[in-house]
Amino acid sequence: MRYPSIPSAQLLVQYCKALGISQVVISPGSRNAPLIIGFTEDPFFTCYSIVDERSAAFFAIGLTQQLRHPVIVLCTSGSALLNYYPAIAEAFYSDHPLLVISADRPPYKIDIGDGQTIRQDHVFHRHIGYSANLKLDVSHATNTVSAYEPEKFREGIPVEELQREIDTFNREEISRAMEALFTRSLPAHINIPFEEPLYNTVDDHWFDLTDVRQPQKEEEDLGDLSVYQEKWSRAGRKMVLVGVMPEGTLDSRWLEELASDPSVLIFTETTSNLNHPNIIPSIDSIIAPIEKSNRRVEKFQELQPDILLTFGGLVVSKKIKAFLRTYKPKHHWHVHENKAYDTFFALDRHFRCLPNTFMKSFVQGIERGRGNYQENWLRVRDRYVQKREEYLKQIPFTDMWAFDKVLRSLPKGVMVQLANSSTVRYAQLFDMGKHQAVHCNRGTSGIDGSTSTAAGAAIHFKEPTVLITGDLSFFYDINGLWNQYLRPDFRVVLVNNGGGGIFRILPGKEDSPNFKTYFETSHDLNAKSVCELHGLQYRVATGKEELMTALDDFFKPSDRPVVLEIKTPAELNDRILLSYFDFLS
Repeated sequence: MRYPSIPSAQLLVQYCKALGISQVVISPGSRNAPLIIGFTEDPFFTCYSIVDERSAAFFAIGLTQQLRHPVIVLCTSGSALLNYYPAIAEAFYSDHPLLVISADRPPYKIDIGDGQTIRQDHVFHRHIGYSANLKLDVSHATNTVSAYEPEKFREGIPVEELQREIDTFNREEISRAMEALFTRSLPAHINIPFEEPLYNTVDDHWFDLTDVRQPQKEEEDLGDLSVYQEKWSRAGRKMVLVGVMPEGTLDSRWLEELASDPSVLIFTETTSNLNHPNIIPSIDSIIAPIEKSNRRVEKFQELQPDILLTFGGLVVSKKIKAFLRTYKPKHHWHVHENKAYDTFFALDRHFRCLPNTFMKSFVQGIERGRGNYQENWLRVRDRYVQKREEYLKQIPFTDMWAFDKVLRSLPKGVMVQLANSSTVRYAQLFDMGKHQAVHCNRGTSGIDGSTSTAAGAAIHFKEPTVLITGDLSFFYDINGLWNQYLRPDFRVVLVNNGGGGIFRILPGKEDSPNFKTYFETSHDLNAKSVCELHGLQYRVATGKEELMTALDDFFKPSDRPVVLEIKTPAELNDRILLSYFDFLS
C-alpha cells in the first residue's frame, strides 16, 4: 500500500483511520493530492468523488445524517473551501459531525499574489466546533521551505527534531478537532499546508497511533430530579413539543408514558419521527383557527401550558413560536445532549442528556395528572382532520391537493427527504411519517443543499429514498444530481409552481412586476432537460388525472432514478392554502 510522503498528510489520514472515520467525500484538486492518495490507497476508507464543493459538503451531511458518525469532506486550496460554508452552517446548527479538511498553500505564499490562495485559517470561526491549523512540515521540501521561511530552522537543531516538534503540535491540534467532532457533534475544520512536490509516496507509514481512543460524550448526571418531578406532577397543563429528531431517538414506551397522561398535550412536527394516536402532528391546523377567532385570547389562554417540555432540534412552525412567546409557560425545560435554544424566551432548565436517559430517570418520580387538557385539544384535532378531508375533496389541482396525494402514495419503509420553504410547510399540514423516516435540513432552513443531502443519505439507507422538493430548491441544487452514486430507487417529486410560492403566502405579497421578479422569482423552467443531462427518467403531471396515473407506478423498481415534475398553478396556490385555514375556522 502507498502512503503520502508528506508527514502531516500521513498523520491526519492515520488519525482518521484510528478513530474509525471511514467515509470520505473528495472534491478533486491538486493541492489536496497527498490526502487523496492517503485516503484512496487505503481500502479502509470509502471515498466519493464530487466535483462541486457545495454539493459535496451537503452530500457528506446526508451520509452523517444516516450513519450518525463523523464523515470527512476534503477539498483543495483557495475558494473551493468557501463553498463548504452553507453545509458547515447547517451542520453546526443541526449537530452533524462533519470533518472538513482543506489543503492549503504554505503560509509564506499567502497574500503575496500567488494563485489559488486565500486566508483559509479560521475561515469558519463563527460556525465551527474547532479550527485546527496545522504547521507546515520541514522534513519535506526542506530546501524550498528554508529558502522562503528560514526562521523555521534554528541553528544547531537537526531537521528531524524540528519535524518531531511539528508532529507533536499537529497531533494535538487534530486531537482537539476530534474532541469537538465526537463529544459535541459539531463540525470541525482542519487546515493543512503543503509544499510541492505533492504526489510522492512511500511504502510504509511512520506514525504509531495505537494509543488513540475515540473521545466519548459525557451526559449530564441528572442527580435528584425531585424538584422537577414535583412541579410536573402538580401542573395541570403540560405541553410536550418535539422538533427535528432522528427516528428511534425516543423509545415508544416513554412516548406512551407521556401520551397516556390526560394533563399532557403533545405537539410533534413532521421531522420529529414520532407517531402516536394521542399526539397532534399538524400544529398550525390548531393555532391558525384560533388566530382568526373572536375568542382568540380566551382560547390561547386555554392552550397555554404551565410547563413546556421540548425534545429535539429546531421547530418549523412559526405559529407555535409566536404563541409560546406571547403566552409563555411558567417553566420551559429542554432535553438535548448538546444544546438548548431559548426559542420561546422562557427556558429555565437544560437537561444535557439523551431523551431516553432523561425519561428513564424522570418518569419514576412523577404522578399522572388529571383534567381534560389533552382530551379537549384532541377533539379539536379530530375536527380539523375531518374538515381537512372535506376541503381536499372540493379544491382544484394545486400544491395542497398534490401534496396530499403524494404523501398518501408513499410506500411503507421509504425515507423521505424534504426540501425547505413551502415543501416542509405543506408536509406539516398532513399526517405523515408513520411508516417513513423523515428528514430535512432545518439547521439553517436553506434551500441550497436539499438534493445533495438526499443523495448522500440514500447511500446508507436500505429502502428507497424519496426527495420531495420545490422548483427553486431543485434548480438551485442541480449539481446534487451530478455524481455517480444515485441509486436506481432514488425518487424525486418536484412540485413546480413557477417560482418561490412561499412568498405569496407570507405577509406583504403584492401582484406587481417587482414582486414577481425579486421575491417570487417567476420562471418557466422545467426539469426535463436536467433529467436528460444526468440520465434520469422523467415524468410530468399537470392535472389531477395525470398525477394519479403517474403515482400508480412511480415507486416501482426501475433501472434509473426517476423525477416526477408536478406543475401547479402559481396564481392559485396561495389562495387555496390561506383559504384552508379560513375553512378550518
